[in-house]
Amino acid sequence: MRRYSRITGTGSYLPPRRVTNDDFVAQLAEKGIETSDQWIVERTGIRARHFAERDVASSDLALEAARKALEAAGITAEDIDLIIVATSTPDMVFPSTAAILQGKLGIHGCPAFDVQAVCSGFVYALTVADSMLKSGVATRALVIGAEVFSRILDYSDRTTCVLFGDGAGAVVLEASDEPGILACDLHADGRHVDILCVPGNVYGGQILGDPLLKMDGQAVFKLAVGVLEKAARATLEKASMTESDIDWLIPHQANIRIMQSTARKLKLPMEKVIVTVDQHGNTSAASIPLALDHGVRAGQIKPGQTLLLEGVGGGFAWGAVLLKL
Repeated sequence: MRRYSRITGTGSYLPPRRVTNDDFVAQLAEKGIETSDQWIVERTGIRARHFAERDVASSDLALEAARKALEAAGITAEDIDLIIVATSTPDMVFPSTAAILQGKLGIHGCPAFDVQAVCSGFVYALTVADSMLKSGVATRALVIGAEVFSRILDYSDRTTCVLFGDGAGAVVLEASDEPGILACDLHADGRHVDILCVPGNVYGGQILGDPLLKMDGQAVFKLAVGVLEKAARATLEKASMTESDIDWLIPHQANIRIMQSTARKLKLPMEKVIVTVDQHGNTSAASIPLALDHGVRAGQIKPGQTLLLEGVGGGFAWGAVLLKL
C-alpha cells in the first residue's frame, strides 16, 4: 500500500504585544523620519504586527503554536517522532531551535532539526517532512515556522521596519493511506542573495558585518511575482490539476500587492485567498502556517478542500505545496 502524509492539526501563536501603524508613525517621527498609516497600508496592506518581549525566543513562540496543533490533532507530544522548525531567527547559533523546542515539549529521541529558507522556509520544511513520512522514516511530524524578526530590523529604515513581525504557526503531519500532500515544487537562485539578506555573522565574540535586515523592495517584488506563478503552475501540473481545482490559495503573507498579483496571474478571485498580513505583517517562515490556522479556525477552510501554499524569500528561495486537507 502506498504511503502518504496528511495535515491533521494546525496551530498558531502571536505574542501579546501588538504594534499598530500609528505606533510606528510616532516612533519614527521621534527620529525625524516621516511616514503614515496610509503610506504603509497602501504599499503593503499591513495595519499591525506583533513583537515578542526581549526574553521570548523563537522556540517559545513555536512551543505555543505546537501545543495548539497537537491539541487540534488529538495527540500528545509523546506521539511525535519528527520535529522540523523553519526559522531565520534561531534561539542560538546552535543547537537547533527544533532541538530546544523538543526539550521544552518534554520529549526526546526523535530527529529534530531546523530548515533555513527564510520566508519560503515552511514550504521547504513541509516538503522535507512529507518525504520523510512517505519513506517511513517517521509517522507523526511537527512542522513549524517560527520567527522573531523584530530582533533584526533597522528601526531607522521605514521601508523595511514596518513590514515584519513575530509569530509562529504549526501543523501536525501524519502518515496516511490517503493522499494529503499532493505535490511540491522547490527552487532557489543564489545569484540574488543581496536583494534580501542580513549580511552579518559572529566572529570572535563580535558581530562581523551588518546584523540588520537589508532589502531591495522593487527587486524582490519583481522576482517574487514571477517565480510564485511558475511554482504554482509546476505544482499543479505535477498533480494533474488546474487553477480551477484550488479552493484556497494560502500565500506567504509579505505584501498584499504581491498576493493580489499572484492571484490575478492564477485567475483566482481574492475571495479564494487567505489574507492575514494586515494583522501580523510579514512573519517570514511563520506566515503561511499562521494564515492556514486562521483559515481553519475561522471556518473558511474545511476538510476535503484543496489548498495551494506558496512562499518566496531570501536566498532567493521559493516554492509551493499543493495539498488536500
